[in-house]
Amino acid sequence: MVELDGRRRVIIENLSPAVDNGRFAAKRVAGDVVVAEADIFADGHDVISAVLYWRHQSESDWREMRMRPLGNDRWSAEFPVESLGFYRFTIEAWIDHFLTWHRDLRKRVDAGAGDLDVQLRIGLQMMHAAAGRAHARDRKKLQAFMATLESDEPVEDKIDDMWSEDLLALMFRNSERKFATKLAGEMPVEVDRRKSGYSTWYEMFPRSAGQGGHGTFRDVERELPRLARMGFDVLYLPPIHPIGATFRKGPNNKPGNAASDAGSPWAIGSAQGGHSAVHPQLGTIDDFRRLVKTASGHGVEIALDIAFQASPDHPLVREHPDWFRKRPDGKIQYAENPPKKYEDIYPFDFESEDWQSLWAGMRDVFGFWIDQGVRIFRVDNPHTKPLPFWQWIIAELKKEHPDLIFLAEAFTRPKIMGWLGKAGFSQSYTYFAWRNTAWELREYFEHLTRPPVSDYLRPNAWPNTPDILTEYLQYGGEPAFTIRFVLAATLSSNYGIYGPAFERHVHQAREPGSEEYLDSEKYEVKRWEPSDDDMSDFIAAVNRIRRDNPALQQNATLRFHETDNDSILCYSKSSGDNIVLCVATVDPHNTQSGWVDLDLEALDLDANHAFQVHDLLSGARHSWRGGRNFVQLNPHVVPAHIFRIRRRVRTERDFEYYL
Repeated sequence: MVELDGRRRVIIENLSPAVDNGRFAAKRVAGDVVVAEADIFADGHDVISAVLYWRHQSESDWREMRMRPLGNDRWSAEFPVESLGFYRFTIEAWIDHFLTWHRDLRKRVDAGAGDLDVQLRIGLQMMHAAAGRAHARDRKKLQAFMATLESDEPVEDKIDDMWSEDLLALMFRNSERKFATKLAGEMPVEVDRRKSGYSTWYEMFPRSAGQGGHGTFRDVERELPRLARMGFDVLYLPPIHPIGATFRKGPNNKPGNAASDAGSPWAIGSAQGGHSAVHPQLGTIDDFRRLVKTASGHGVEIALDIAFQASPDHPLVREHPDWFRKRPDGKIQYAENPPKKYEDIYPFDFESEDWQSLWAGMRDVFGFWIDQGVRIFRVDNPHTKPLPFWQWIIAELKKEHPDLIFLAEAFTRPKIMGWLGKAGFSQSYTYFAWRNTAWELREYFEHLTRPPVSDYLRPNAWPNTPDILTEYLQYGGEPAFTIRFVLAATLSSNYGIYGPAFERHVHQAREPGSEEYLDSEKYEVKRWEPSDDDMSDFIAAVNRIRRDNPALQQNATLRFHETDNDSILCYSKSSGDNIVLCVATVDPHNTQSGWVDLDLEALDLDANHAFQVHDLLSGARHSWRGGRNFVQLNPHVVPAHIFRIRRRVRTERDFEYYL
């Protein structure tokens, strides 16, 4: 039987943020303020006091913040997080007998009740006890209040002193907490660097960056000024390692000729090296380090693909054959997703007897690239590897490098995607690419951006990838690309594009019903010709809006507003006085119009005063009044408005301007 102390009367439950009751850490970024809440209550009508304790993992002493009641037994307190790594917090609550006495004293005074002298003696006893617990300065102040109660002054004067806020503060600081209830555990919060919560990704194959023939890291360097001008701060490179020759794939994933075909970069490893080597046609390790440094000078970080699989020619096949699964005939089993066969790829066997060495080897792969200056990794198909492996390896790596960022490329079942986020992945790909209607987008992003999901999974919205060319993009024309881009960039604070194809509106699928690109860059070196009709200027404009408006750099304040047209989506984000309202059509073919009904309370707007909506895309300014306003969107012109809401402000001299 559990030993209980029945004098601990306060109950604490339903704590937030608390991912799986503290089994995993809630996610925040440096500079955030963590809002901790809990249900706190007890029997009867006594007054409760509660405090929040928090500290960073590097600190031994707890800091304390008094919690405030929100109503209906819900309590809240906030604490800032500035340092990377883990914070921990807990809650303590107790029956506050002095505040209960104080509340009842006021009731007695208001009711004109007698025996006030007796009540004051009860209060005096509690002050004496508090003074015994207090430090010298507080003790001296409490003694002054006690001296008043012990004096011959009229009862009315003594009571007046009891309403002092200083007295209440003194009694709280030195309150009796002998029978306080404290949470059994400490809740963890992991704080990542800001880019985990706000980033802008561009994906390109370095082998296609050349002016002719196979590209190099030096060719990628020449692209950096353009990407920086467009507003991207992460350049993601698919695998840059040597590519196997055995069963090398040719154009459109057909069996190829090892001597002439480029092969898939995900068929990693050859006689020239494995996961810690670079494809010789791209350059050397020194060239890669130079690329990382040059990119940093442009405000761009290099993100590297980590794909734990091997070609039949990978050195590990020879050095560690036990790391791979054998067929009955003794041959290593290649990757399959029936009916698809990937003869050029061997998956690692994570159930191998030598699994501990395998795990250590994978950790060393990350360690090698960390030593080359990489701090961002996009992880290929993490859901096909043991989930505990990721929890272990990310924790191991972040012990020394808390600034690491991991993006999970896991298009799989929601619970697995969520678990990967809990296990440590900083960001996650989402189903955004396949959410096309206004209703689907609203439902999905309300799910992603609200607790409990938002405490452990950070969405990174991609409208396309080298593997994903959706039907919407195939048949929606150029407006479809514009619509999906605006939605990705404004619904989510993290987004990315498979850049060269997206900029140029590439939309031809390999065959009907397929999401594979025709002549996919995954299997051949491409030459991307400059185009006068690409999206680069529009992309740069939207990214500039993201940079200039803090509201778009987070997801916590995303709110949807009603419209009377199912093809129009309306939503807002806010950060202090910075309020951005987006209105977008999801129909890439037809002009759509309708009325939007804004939630004025959510936008902190007065229904009786006009406000200005400044279209950050066109520069136009409109005066709106009230919640109901008309919009019309032509997808062939600009299919969306990105409005900055500016409130009307009146000065002392009756001059009006918009803030």
